[in-house]
Amino acid sequence: MKVSMIVPCYNEAENIALFQNAAIAAFSDCKYDYEIIFIDDGSTDATLQQMRKSFHEQRCPIKVLSFSRNFGKEAGILAGLKYASGDYISIIDADLQQRPEIIVKMIRILEEKPEFDIVAAYQDRRGESKFLSMFKKLFYKLSNCLTNISLKSDASDFRTFRRCVADSILSMGEYHRFSKGIFAWIGYNTCHIPYTACKRAAGTTKWNFKKLTNYAVDGIIGFSTTPLRIATLLGTLTAVSALIYLVIVILQKLITGIDIPGYATIIVLILFLGSMQLFCIGIIGEYVGRTFEQSKNRPIYLTKEILIYNGSEK
Repeated sequence: MKVSMIVPCYNEAENIALFQNAAIAAFSDCKYDYEIIFIDDGSTDATLQQMRKSFHEQRCPIKVLSFSRNFGKEAGILAGLKYASGDYISIIDADLQQRPEIIVKMIRILEEKPEFDIVAAYQDRRGESKFLSMFKKLFYKLSNCLTNISLKSDASDFRTFRRCVADSILSMGEYHRFSKGIFAWIGYNTCHIPYTACKRAAGTTKWNFKKLTNYAVDGIIGFSTTPLRIATLLGTLTAVSALIYLVIVILQKLITGIDIPGYATIIVLILFLGSMQLFCIGIIGEYVGRTFEQSKNRPIYLTKEILIYNGSEK
């Protein structure tokens, strides 16, 4: 039985050897064969050099995929899935906040409980700011409300699953990928287990608030048309409100003879209606933009170098 560990990396030069050592230690007493698939996501440091070094040392089976530029973690996961040959496949970060030992635990759960196809880990304790934690909770609530999929709060991409799950994910050819949503959309029985994230072995996190916000927008727009309906609803409510206000103004003029509201009221209404229109156009633009990018049929990533552990190089 073989296990493929997919490890997307961006500027993780200091962690490559550390991760390999941790994986070797975790699987040393197990009966499982395994491979590590390192994906260099256009790193600007010595990440690729460290991957090459680990590959040529051959302390364990390693595959190395190097992108021509930074395409993002989602592209790295997809590339790893295409080159994974294991019966079980795991997605794990290189910084050792997620430990390879937990993968062994996940595999045992899948072996002992054939009714499950995926074992996904979620953090039981988060060492992040209250603001970021609140933002993430808000995203999960909003996503579950607006989309037809259910995301578990604090769930991560750290998971292990059977080959059939990987084949289902690979059959989805969408350009803008949101792995949490994809795993929820394809279904399959999932067992959620808690884990405590360790401190980074080295380096700093590559995620910031802007990237998290973009990731959240991709998740909601990629799996829901509800924002378009919200735009329609806002337009309808605005039109009804304007009609009601028009009737009120006419009645005031006919009954009480007061002057029709003047400059200030007009400016407020123009600004309000203009902002609603721009907001709705912005929502539509997000969907049109994604449709445009998908229609160009560009590859999700480009590889400039591939190293396979049997010694061949492309």
